Amino acid sequence: MNTPNPAFSHQVAEQAVHWLIELQGGTLDHRQQLAMERWLQASEEHRRAWAHIQRVNQRLGGLSSPLAHATLQAPASASRRRALKMLLLLGAGSAVGFGLNANHSLTPLLADYRSPLGQRRQMRLDDGSQLHLNTASAADVRFDAEQRLIHLLEGELLLTVTNDSRPLRVQTDDGLLDLSAGRFNVRQWSRHSSVAVFQGSASLDGALLESGRQARFDASGWSARRPLDANSGAWVDGMLVAAHMPLGEFLDELGRYRRGQLNCDPRVAGLLVSGSYPLADSERILDLLEVALPVRVKRFTRYWVTVEGRA
Repeated sequence: MNTPNPAFSHQVAEQAVHWLIELQGGTLDHRQQLAMERWLQASEEHRRAWAHIQRVNQRLGGLSSPLAHATLQAPASASRRRALKMLLLLGAGSAVGFGLNANHSLTPLLADYRSPLGQRRQMRLDDGSQLHLNTASAADVRFDAEQRLIHLLEGELLLTVTNDSRPLRVQTDDGLLDLSAGRFNVRQWSRHSSVAVFQGSASLDGALLESGRQARFDASGWSARRPLDANSGAWVDGMLVAAHMPLGEFLDELGRYRRGQLNCDPRVAGLLVSGSYPLADSERILDLLEVALPVRVKRFTRYWVTVEGRA
């Protein structure tokens, strides 16, 4: 019996679409060819996404849809690239949105609230609570007479909860949080979720996490409880704050706010980074790393960057 290939993430799908559009825009130069080859060789997930996006592109070419035909035949332009990217991602939706697991059956593309990669959103909810969404995040909001429920589909949110007779709950892939009035940061990671409690308290299956603390959680409950760190919620103010943060971890965080691959040579991943960095200019942050640490930033393209040791 054949076993279906595992799905690939929305981020990897976007990377595959980027390379397909680059190829359709003309011949890649030598540097771009190397960057694309490195991306393909980086993981099996990349190769699955590339093969799938190519199949989607072929199917779109055979569609009778006027929108697909007009998009694929239009002259090269920024608007054409955006439209083609959307068509390809929608065509890949079965693998990206529905092939992950049951918790992802509601694709983030259809969420009540979404924030694009590299951007943040703020909105006021019906009960007066304030909801902030970090980069590439999505959430559904369901308020009724019995409860207030926020489903974090992907990414990260910061929530200022008002007093109300109805309980407020935040659902992630890993559990259901009950929140008091207060201020909270909730993040969905690949294998767990986390919450930081600035004010109030968070409860998970009856176990309490108090103000000034943060913790991971999954189906087994709380883990890694500790005091709030310097970077907790700093993204709301457009900052990435590091206090002796390993370089590899720092680049993982920075990579959430920019397109493409931001890689770290394992030989320098343990170097420690400290400081406050404005997220609006990730290129400037990379330049500052070259000043503060014995590293160099190697740019194959704007979408493929590696930080390695300085020769």
